Amino acid sequence: MTPALQFLLALGTLIACARIGGALSKRLGQPAVLGELLAGVLLGPSLVNYFHLPWLTDEHLDDGIQHLAELGVIFLMFLAGLEINVSEMLKTGRAAALAGVGGVVATSLLGFGITWAFGLPPLTALFLSLALTATSVGISAQTLRELGALRRRESLTLLGAAVIDDILVLLLLSVFLALTGSAAGGVVNVIIRLAVYFIGLVGLGWFALPRLTHWIERRPISQGLMSFVIVTTLLTAWAAEAVGGIAALTGAFLAGLMFARTTARKEIEHNLATLTYGVCAPLFFVSIGLQANLRAVTGAGWLFSGLLILIVAASKILGGGLGARWGGLTASEALRLGIGMIARGEVVLIVASVGLSIGLIDSALFAQVVVVVLATTLLTPLLLRWVYAREERQEKEREKEKVAATKG
Repeated sequence: MTPALQFLLALGTLIACARIGGALSKRLGQPAVLGELLAGVLLGPSLVNYFHLPWLTDEHLDDGIQHLAELGVIFLMFLAGLEINVSEMLKTGRAAALAGVGGVVATSLLGFGITWAFGLPPLTALFLSLALTATSVGISAQTLRELGALRRRESLTLLGAAVIDDILVLLLLSVFLALTGSAAGGVVNVIIRLAVYFIGLVGLGWFALPRLTHWIERRPISQGLMSFVIVTTLLTAWAAEAVGGIAALTGAFLAGLMFARTTARKEIEHNLATLTYGVCAPLFFVSIGLQANLRAVTGAGWLFSGLLILIVAASKILGGGLGARWGGLTASEALRLGIGMIARGEVVLIVASVGLSIGLIDSALFAQVVVVVLATTLLTPLLLRWVYAREERQEKEREKEKVAATKG
């Protein structure tokens, strides 16, 4: 088969497997995301090793699939931003800031303690603990959307905290790499890049974008608005990483916030949702599982990985949750926010790959980081489903008590 035919076969097969896994997961009362992730694990090097099947000989096939998967999380985060009312999100500013800072501090301290206790060199332990602080809200946003809870106060706070988390992790890692001589430019350069990006984004989103959107809507161009939306989203996501130094998915979320202020919000959501949920998002979720090679972790590595999973999960629940509670959320809202911050994703993998390239971590430790990312990604939708189902049961019980008291 030609590389093009192999790409078509792989694309169709992976999307089909993801959707089947998602459907089975829904049948079992779990989020579709969970089934799509597990489908990827089964197809990955842990079991099937899909990209090394005899009839898939194109050595660049997995790169092509991965690029499309990255497009999936970009569109997912854009749609998450599109559903958010900016003024409502800004009201959560204090709670979001405290949750973001609390999660980063708790993960850094607890992560450093456990990695150092296992005998890792201090620099490696510090780098790894900082790398594991980066929250990925793509999974949480999709799960909350499935649960119909994306516009609740804790969800808005979670999304705001994720942006703050991303910026804070970037600054801390920049300080670390600058002090260890692993990167040039220093903290001042990072702050300047962030300032340039956000100033440009505010100028585009609050002043130019609404007028441009309205103007393009009136042009006689087939699907001109959607082309404009996609181009703007991709360039905003690109600029987030290339100019601002933060994750591309954060840029996509901010692009969604900008378009949420336009009159075309509902039309954009309707048109983009088909492509995202039908093709790109399932590919993104299955691709996470495809990156996991559970065979690479052996012996004491499983114990270390298990403890890391517990630490990174507990640190976000404690640090992020307590920060949100201090910021004004109720105890149950803070718990749900903390759980939503558990998932780690592509940012952790990117940072870990940098550590691998400069010799701060080895391939075995990188495999354990992948296991942590996969486990937290699987754990987050399960726990979110559980806490929201528990809240629903409690509300029903309170309603029954009120009815019983009224009859009495």
